[in-house]
Amino acid sequence: MLNYIWLGLIVLAVIIGGCHDGLKEVSDAAFKMAEYAVINTALPLAGILALWLGVMRVAERAGLVALLARGLRPGLRWLFPDVPGDHPAMGSMVMNIAANVLGLGNAATPLGLRAMRDLETLNRLPGTATNAMCTFLAINTSSVQLIPATAIAILAANHSTNPTAIVGTSILATACGAVAAVAAAKSLQRLPCFRLPPAPGRPVAAAAATSAARANGDQPVVKEAQALQPLRWWGLALLLLFGLFFLYLFARLALPEAAKQTGFVRVVDALSKLAIPFLLSAFPLYAALRGVKVYEEFVAGAKEGFEVAIRIIPYLVAILVAIGMFRAAGGIDLVSHYLGPVLLALGFPPELLPLVLMRPLSGSGTLGVLAELVKQYGPDSLVARMGGTIYGSTETTFYVLAVYFGSVAVSKTRYAVLAGLTADFVAVVASVIVCRLVFG
Repeated sequence: MLNYIWLGLIVLAVIIGGCHDGLKEVSDAAFKMAEYAVINTALPLAGILALWLGVMRVAERAGLVALLARGLRPGLRWLFPDVPGDHPAMGSMVMNIAANVLGLGNAATPLGLRAMRDLETLNRLPGTATNAMCTFLAINTSSVQLIPATAIAILAANHSTNPTAIVGTSILATACGAVAAVAAAKSLQRLPCFRLPPAPGRPVAAAAATSAARANGDQPVVKEAQALQPLRWWGLALLLLFGLFFLYLFARLALPEAAKQTGFVRVVDALSKLAIPFLLSAFPLYAALRGVKVYEEFVAGAKEGFEVAIRIIPYLVAILVAIGMFRAAGGIDLVSHYLGPVLLALGFPPELLPLVLMRPLSGSGTLGVLAELVKQYGPDSLVARMGGTIYGSTETTFYVLAVYFGSVAVSKTRYAVLAGLTADFVAVVASVIVCRLVFG
């Protein structure tokens, strides 16, 4: 489906631009976005990927990823029945989802790319998305998070009397989007047009037998260190003291009564601030106590992260150039103009349509639209709170798909686009309904 969407954006951009004498702007946008994809997106992402994939490799060698996967196996088996319970992909996906929930964008993307790479090891049709990949991407595009920090910052910067008022509405809307994403993924994978074909020269039964063997432990699926040392008493004591130190920091951040934020927001904010320092220090410390050569393993993982960043550049260039051309041609404004009266009749504020159309395409563009909405209608207006809720409960679907699938060279995305857009649609509708009920 991405083939048709990409081609449609390019062709429509040229047609619309030609009709409105804007071909120069379309051409300039193509070159500008190609540069932006490499210089401003892929290269900064390379450093972040190197850092987090290095840390993840250390955690994997210490057995932490396998431990996490085994602990959460019951809850994930229904979502990902094709993934063996002790496979490292389980742990990687859980860590990615947890990072998304806490709003740790810099950690969530590298962890998600690591999960995609782990899922690719189970793929019997390289280049084609598996059911597990599509479900995982659907969950990612539903933007499950507790605190929409960016939207709150926009409201606060415009002097809202209660910028955190959208926390509850965002949680409800993103929950609806997540449920819709999983339901869409599970339903679409059963349709004949989206079923996986048999692998060339390898019957489906044989593939199933291989997966079963992995699940039963007949094949090693977790890359732990060759010989892990048992934790000594002093190692356990050191880890306990380290944990108590972070509990002390958490109490300092989350418990002050003088804080202006509500208790729930303070707790989540404290978790968000402490999560990354804790992961960056606790994983290597535990691994070192188990006898893992942490520096060597980190460097090996960081090297993999840099290679992933280089691999996704063509996919980033392709999707961002198409989006940039369509936006520069005025395509989003044109669609908003014609759909506005229809949406008004349905009870949907037409002022939100540019933001809704921009959201799956561009995060920075959506942020600009949201800022303009808040400035024009006021930070405490119903439209501004609806916009903030939509921003906090949806995701840049096409960017996410391009980056995640590009990292494992998947070009046949099957139903992933439909599942992601379904999540966005449901979250938008839920945002409008919930905000009307809560804010009147």
